[in-house]
Formats: sequence, structure tokens, C-alpha cells
Amino acid sequence: MPLTDLEQRVTHGYADSGGVKIHYAALGSGPLIVMIHGFPDYWLTWRHQMEALAKTHRVAAIDLRGYNLSDKPAGVDAYDMRLLVQDVAAVIKANGATRATVIGHDWGGAIAWSTAMHAPQLVERLIIVNLPHLRGLARELARNPEQQKNSQYARNLQQPDAHTRLSAEKLAELAPADVRSRYLEAFQRSSFESMTNYYKRNYPREPYAEPSGDVPRVAAPVLQFHGLKDSALLPGALNGTWDWVAGPFTLVTIPDAGHWSHWDAAEQVTRTMVQWLERP
Repeated sequence: MPLTDLEQRVTHGYADSGGVKIHYAALGSGPLIVMIHGFPDYWLTWRHQMEALAKTHRVAAIDLRGYNLSDKPAGVDAYDMRLLVQDVAAVIKANGATRATVIGHDWGGAIAWSTAMHAPQLVERLIIVNLPHLRGLARELARNPEQQKNSQYARNLQQPDAHTRLSAEKLAELAPADVRSRYLEAFQRSSFESMTNYYKRNYPREPYAEPSGDVPRVAAPVLQFHGLKDSALLPGALNGTWDWVAGPFTLVTIPDAGHWSHWDAAEQVTRTMVQWLERP
């Protein structure tokens, strides 16, 4: 399916999340799937998966607050995880549903995990792409020198002036060549300060500490993908995920995929999602 055809076929909508407009692109009909991108990205990241999933579902791919066509509220506190979970709830409601299968990559994965933990009534099933459970990541930051080293990018993005070192042109270079021009346009509409606020508000800070206390176990069935060539999020953080998941848990590691495994192994990821969602 040509990309331009996908862009022409989706319908665009906005959800009101406490006065913040959250844009989404939707395709198909049926049970709702909400898809959440990461940094730096926008709804089109799911282009390889949307068409296949829309054959049996209504798929709504979000622009996170700060990105592309969504509102860009000022201030670090506007990017608190509690508010990001509310954004997901608002999109579910705007699509006339009370529950959804929630799919997230990178920061979208963090939001998806958090929604399943703290608003379980919203999540029918959970699919995570390249984002270890937040407890696993926090543990590795406390224990694993290699993960500490590879998280330097996050510490850089936590600096007060981090947004001044970002540009639409630089960020668009991370996108595949065939969609780079579209990413450039989306990032020109985005707020770099908003992008860095996700890290300032939610990413663990030095000195990294071993996580303590209990977290709600995820009740929904979970399908998790992880590209093993992801240098930002090392696979050691996957260990113990089963301790934080109460429902059925399926982990798919992809040896030759990197951080964007839904691009790098698009056919495998899409096929596996479709088959997993067909299970009773």
C-alpha cells in the first residue's frame, strides 16, 4: 500500500485531555487499538502496522503532546506520566470506547506500561515495542555500567538547555529515507522543549537508585518485542519482566533489529501482532 494512500485514507481527530488537544490518525473499524509513538517520532511511525491491524480493528495512532498536530503545553510538569496516561484515556473516550488494546514504542511504551499499571480498566491487551518495563530499566541504570553509559543521551536531554541543541533537520535524519521529508515537516510543527520535557520529568536521574516498593502488576495479556541491537535500551532490562506481569506474557526478541524494531523487522512484528490479537 503506497504511503500516500495511507495518509489519504486515515481520518484525523482530536481528543480533549484536560484542555490539551491530542491529535490522532484513525483507520478501520472494530475493537479499538491505540498506538503511541516515542522520541523523536509521530503517528506515521506505525505505517507498516496500521493497514494490517485495521482489517479487524479501529486503529488510532496518537501524536504525543508536544509533537506534530497535538498541543504543546509549556512547562516540565505538563509532561508528568499521570497526564500522559490521561491522554490515552482521552483518545479511547474520543473514539467511543471504554477499553483498547494499547501499543507503545519507546516513550509510548513507557506510557503504555503506565496505563496498564495505573488505569488497568482501560487496557484490553498490551503490546510493547522496545521499552523494557520501567522497573527493569531503573534496575539496570542502578546496577549495569553499560546501561549507565548508553543512557548518556538521556542525561543530555535532561539538561536545561537541551532543546536548543535539537533541530527538525537533525531529528529527521533518524527516519528512513523514504519518509524523511514527512518527518521533517512533522518535527517543524513540534516543540523541542516538549520533547526534552519527557526526559526531564520522567526519566530516572543520577544518582541512580535501585527501585523500591511495589508496583501494580499488569493484568492484561502482554506481547513485548525487543530488537537486540537497540543500544539505548539494553536487553538486560528485560530480565524479571514476568515478576511485574500477572497475565499471559509473550516476549519476542529480534536479533537483527535495533531500537525501531517495528521498522527494522516490520513484516515479522506486524504478522506477530495480528496472530497474537487473533488468540481468544
